[in-house]
Amino acid sequence: MEQILNLFKTPDIRKRILATLGMLALYRVGAAIPLPGINTEALRVLFEQQKGSFLGFLDIFSGGALSRFSVLTLGTIPYINASIILSLLQGAHVIPYLDRLARDGESGRKKIQQLTRYMTVVLALFQSFAIAIGFSNTQVPGGAPIVMAASAGFYVMTAITWTAGAVFVMWMGEQITEFGIGNGVSLIIFTGIIGGFPLAISSVIRLVRVEEISLFMALLLAGVVAVVCGLVVWIETAQRQIPVQYAKRMVGRRMMGGASTYLPIKLDPSGVVAVIFASAVIQAPLFLSQLSPNSWWSSMIQKTFGSFDQGVPIFSLVYAGLIIFFCYFYNSIAINPQDLADNMKKSGGFIPGIRPGEATAKYIEWTVTHLTLFGALFVACLAVLPDYLKQYFQAPFFFGSTSLLIVVGVALDTIGQLEARLMMRHYEGFLKKGRVKGRWFNVGQS
Repeated sequence: MEQILNLFKTPDIRKRILATLGMLALYRVGAAIPLPGINTEALRVLFEQQKGSFLGFLDIFSGGALSRFSVLTLGTIPYINASIILSLLQGAHVIPYLDRLARDGESGRKKIQQLTRYMTVVLALFQSFAIAIGFSNTQVPGGAPIVMAASAGFYVMTAITWTAGAVFVMWMGEQITEFGIGNGVSLIIFTGIIGGFPLAISSVIRLVRVEEISLFMALLLAGVVAVVCGLVVWIETAQRQIPVQYAKRMVGRRMMGGASTYLPIKLDPSGVVAVIFASAVIQAPLFLSQLSPNSWWSSMIQKTFGSFDQGVPIFSLVYAGLIIFFCYFYNSIAINPQDLADNMKKSGGFIPGIRPGEATAKYIEWTVTHLTLFGALFVACLAVLPDYLKQYFQAPFFFGSTSLLIVVGVALDTIGQLEARLMMRHYEGFLKKGRVKGRWFNVGQS
């Protein structure tokens, strides 16, 4: 408690915390403002029926904005999709211009960020029209339409409003990253997920009261959630420490070097970025197929995968495969073994038993590859297996493993940044022994 109070004693940290909380509160207000022309009762009935489906997951991911048809329904999805597309193009080296920007340092990063913004607007327009048309063709079992007066004017108004909302959310995320605490986009997703926490708790209590689930099962569910949270904390903070020895050398008249340190390699360097990217990629085809069940796209998915939804084996395999892919993809961009080896050699450092230069780069690459394999498999299993356990517990969909992975991962990173700022001002950290191993990452730049 003393360390939490220290956060507000420093004016800079206090301003950053208040700015972050203010932006997140503004996002929650925007997520509660609905669009006109929507049959709210039919929309409520639809999402009551879709609680356990992927459409229900999208609603939780958006903080309830989708079930309200709010002005911020798209949220961070267009921005994340734009970041994924540019990252894939940059990693595949298919556009030389992007490769040049990546080598230009800070100025190149700013230009890539600007391209991401432009692509966000384009994707937001496309997704707005697709979602609006899909919902206008959707009816609840009673026959009531969700869109009361579907017309070209409604589609244009919805597309403009949702696109403006997506740009506004993107701007808020950038403001939080620059002037607040933590990564803005990740915190907005985090806020949207935990916004359903009180309702999920009350749902569990209601199920226990009406005896749909027993008290023992509810306590067992709470235990499973606690275990998953503990495993996420363990995997997010685990690291391999590669020993590094620095040779002694003369600098002027002083003898420098001779120290021993280590190079920390995270077991899961990508953190929640891989989970967020995998969720964003798998959302689009599922969302379109659920909104247009009679379309050719939905028929193709049904013929290819059958019942493609959470808790189905083929869905779990595809989702786990995407998580593993993005873990490797993120690490290939974030960690450059050759640069690490070159910088180590320039500083007179070496790994005991490994030659400096190319041999050191290959050893670091081998270590990162093997750690990534274990970390990616662990995260993929953690993201998939609890969804099957949830079916037996009959729990609210909020307790899905993907939500817990994102919530715990973002919380760890934010706490780590807060502790780092405390340590910079000669305060103690949050823990009496050790430190919170946070991670400075940016969804938009990955």
